[in-house]
Amino acid sequence: MSDEGTSVIDGDWEYRPLRLPPGVSRKTAMTQLAVHAEFSGWELARVLLFSDGTRKIWLRRRYRPNQMLPGVIA
Repeated sequence: MSDEGTSVIDGDWEYRPLRLPPGVSRKTAMTQLAVHAEFSGWELARVLLFSDGTRKIWLRRRYRPNQMLPGVIA
């Protein structure tokens, strides 16, 4: 899974594009995305499947400006 850059903030949502190479199975992709969802709060926003087998994936989560230290009041 390759990161295509930094996250993009659009209104209340933060988006993160990822690209999966053609050799990654659906089961492996599902496991990797489940880890992102479980530990970082991302959810699947969109998937594009290209003719060469590459998948471009957009993950999204609610934007929280102070997410570095959750629960800490600065």
